[in-house]
Amino acid sequence: MHGTTYAVIPKAERSIDVDISALKDNDGTNADLIDGSIGELSIFQETFGYYAQGVTPDTAILPAGWRNRLVTYESHATNGVKALCLELHGLWLSKAIANREKDRKFCTALLDRNLVNRKILRTRLNKIRGIAPEVKQHVLQTTVVPDTNH
Repeated sequence: MHGTTYAVIPKAERSIDVDISALKDNDGTNADLIDGSIGELSIFQETFGYYAQGVTPDTAILPAGWRNRLVTYESHATNGVKALCLELHGLWLSKAIANREKDRKFCTALLDRNLVNRKILRTRLNKIRGIAPEVKQHVLQTTVVPDTNH
């Protein structure tokens, strides 16, 4: 389960890590604290079987306006703590741009389950600045976002 959907996505649930960012962590101090406390190879991972990777808000390449689309996640299990999760289209684009094998599987799983809208992905991809044209083209071609204009 991702924080913005209760859909079961086995291909997306194979990972034992979660990226966590403090939104005002511009210098990486909080990311380092997260890594040191509950990160990979920590006692936390040994105890619970998963870990957090501390990232800064600038780590991922995201479409303009992503902060306005954050989705609040809270459940009984969070004991009143609220998390802000990336909306699935922004997350999908970030993973597609990163283009690691696990990211490609995640993106395919979301597409296969119709959890993301291809038109929204295409629109938001076109609003991402600063990515190389070949990366953009790769996202369009390799991750099966068809060009409906041609």
